[in-house]
Amino acid sequence: MPAGEERIIARMRPHGRALVVPVLVLWLCVGLAMLLLDRVDWPFWNIAVLTVAAIVVVLLTVVPTLAWLSRGFTFTTERVIIRTGFGGTRRETMLARVHDVTVRRRGLQALFGAGDVLLSTGGDRAVILSDVPAAPLVQRMLSEQLGARGIVTPDVP
Repeated sequence: MPAGEERIIARMRPHGRALVVPVLVLWLCVGLAMLLLDRVDWPFWNIAVLTVAAIVVVLLTVVPTLAWLSRGFTFTTERVIIRTGFGGTRRETMLARVHDVTVRRRGLQALFGAGDVLLSTGGDRAVILSDVPAAPLVQRMLSEQLGARGIVTPDVP
């Protein structure tokens, strides 16, 4: 690769287990709506049931799914790009500034192979990539990129 040419290594989103609750809510709402339709002899009953079900589905299924879709990580040979939120907030960290890559796992993250990847840049706080799938693999990839740049990092198992 010629010097100065930046390549995309990987693109990913936070771990997909964040969508488990929205899918369960969707199933529950559909089931309850089907169960409650035509149960009461009131002309507006079906409209009320469908309206409440639609509001719950939008708030607890569609919004969290769109929020998950709006977040992502892009790893290149030169930098790490973090996209967050509906407004398109974008944060870039140059690999030249990173001197340590650490994985932190909390709760169920270890069970699913996910984790938070912390990039130490020498500033006050580390840059945190939250809930990255295959976090040890991402740590290894970033450490290899730092090694290729001549930046010393601890050995990754």
